Amino acid sequence: MRTQPPLASSETRRYEPDAFEMEARAALERAKLSGEWEYPRADAATDSAEMTAADWGYWLYKLARPTTRAEKNVPESLFAREKTVVKLPHGFESQAVVTLGAAGDLMPLDDLEASKDILFDRVADVLFNVDISLANLEAPLTEQKITKCLIPGQGPKNPIIMRNSIAHFSVLASHRGKYFTALNFANNHAFDLGIEGVETTRRILNKNGVVTVGAPATPDEYGRAAILSKGKIKIGFVSATFGLNGRQPPKSEAYRVHAAKLMSKEVATDLGLLKIQIEDCKKHGCDFIVASMHWGYEFEFFPRARQIEIAHRLVEGGVDLIWGHHPHVIQPIEYYRTKRDSNRIAAIAYSLGGLTFGWDAAPHLMLGLILNVKLVKGSIDGDHRTYIESIKPIPVFQDDFRQDGKRKLRIERLADHLSPVDDNEPDDRRRHIELIKQYADLVLMNSFS
Repeated sequence: MRTQPPLASSETRRYEPDAFEMEARAALERAKLSGEWEYPRADAATDSAEMTAADWGYWLYKLARPTTRAEKNVPESLFAREKTVVKLPHGFESQAVVTLGAAGDLMPLDDLEASKDILFDRVADVLFNVDISLANLEAPLTEQKITKCLIPGQGPKNPIIMRNSIAHFSVLASHRGKYFTALNFANNHAFDLGIEGVETTRRILNKNGVVTVGAPATPDEYGRAAILSKGKIKIGFVSATFGLNGRQPPKSEAYRVHAAKLMSKEVATDLGLLKIQIEDCKKHGCDFIVASMHWGYEFEFFPRARQIEIAHRLVEGGVDLIWGHHPHVIQPIEYYRTKRDSNRIAAIAYSLGGLTFGWDAAPHLMLGLILNVKLVKGSIDGDHRTYIESIKPIPVFQDDFRQDGKRKLRIERLADHLSPVDDNEPDDRRRHIELIKQYADLVLMNSFS
């Protein structure tokens, strides 16, 4: 076991604005006045390793003013189809069933220990009382003592550092002793603590019976899918993150995280790593393939046209469900009838947002989706197939409250807060929930309940 170096402390960092940040701030102020960033910025970078000062200014702009419009070449009609189109074809004979609950980002928060077994209490039925539960673990784990989960960064050249203590992890990743079935770790913060952080994360996940998606244990596992079976259904998970925040591992350690140029503004999209994993799923006889995609543009409520093209290519190549995360806001779900199988409706969840972001987050950052899916394996016309029988996107939001003198966090169903609120409810909380609902309506086309 390697010894981790002492963790950096935010108190030891001093920062003076440099020319890069001053240029970014100037671009941000110009955009506020001109409204030029009302639509997604066409040539923006999403990988911090490629960001210019204007890109960083755009990132800061969206953090406070999320982009609520799609690119002009992305029609809303693409997402207008109801989830009721997802159903088993006529004549399908069912043989086995698996239920799946998928969520987006689990972000580290300070002082979360008091929320243990409370955080997921209101959503446990759709997230933990299922056959397979999924989420994206956004920060590495460490066994060292930490005072802060998050060390603020000052831009792409000095990115934010995130980490989880073991105590934080037990709150974020479990409910009443039951852990998520699988956690994605192919994300842009995977290398925030270097190789040791990746090793510690894999070891702790394995110790708690959690399948690690996207972080191979050995060079031989690089490019291979994570495969798990429930009942008589074998599910393969392919994965990739668009980048690692510029923290590139040595060549000898490059196998540690599945990373690919998915959204680069400098080079063409590279789906080679994902295609290799898809073929691995087919080789091992997987009945259903899930693509865990850490991608997209942060704080934008609609996917880019480039992502839609990527999603369709992956689905036609064999993926049946795309599980998207990273933007920190929710994005639409597309129900796509495949050309490779006219009976198959693939679900493309471009971004499920997150379950945790911060104690005092803005409304757009508090909203997330839990995707509740029922898979059925069976036969039709003599061929064995596994289809999605039903799918339900459940809007949720993080809600903090005080109990026994301690501040606690709980994930709430948005639908439980749509009836007339109590007159004793604080006005700021009412406004907060109303804004959250407006964002949910925008993305889900007023189609949730």
